[in-house]
Amino acid sequence: MKIWVDADACPNVIKDILYRAAGRKQLELILVANHFLAAPPSRLIRAVQVPGGFDVADNYIVQHLQENDLVITADIPLAAEVIAKNAHALNPRGELYTKDNIKDRLAMRDLMDELRSAGQLSGGPAPLGARDRQDFANALDRFLAKY
Repeated sequence: MKIWVDADACPNVIKDILYRAAGRKQLELILVANHFLAAPPSRLIRAVQVPGGFDVADNYIVQHLQENDLVITADIPLAAEVIAKNAHALNPRGELYTKDNIKDRLAMRDLMDELRSAGQLSGGPAPLGARDRQDFANALDRFLAKY
């Protein structure tokens, strides 16, 4: 199993948790972004820079992941593609996307997009807090304990 990170928007505190987990579990960690990323020196961690453009990093991840890999992303359409390939997706707030909940998450995402487009809603998610970091670390540990 490899851990893939949709790194363009992944908070640094989440990446730090992932670096430690990769070392502890001896798992390959691949950060994918359309800008340069400085990854810590490790045989287990690498950064892949893809060209800029809409969904280029997402497409790279989907093309290269294998069944049962784990993808860290807040991008719900990417999570749906990951699940369709029999892999796993975990968001930076600790929610594991599954076949049972991804359709609801996509529907909610689409509704929120429509409300924002109509001017009925503004802003995005709240900033990542200490509780979110802990929830992510706990969810990651639970997931990795199974593999």
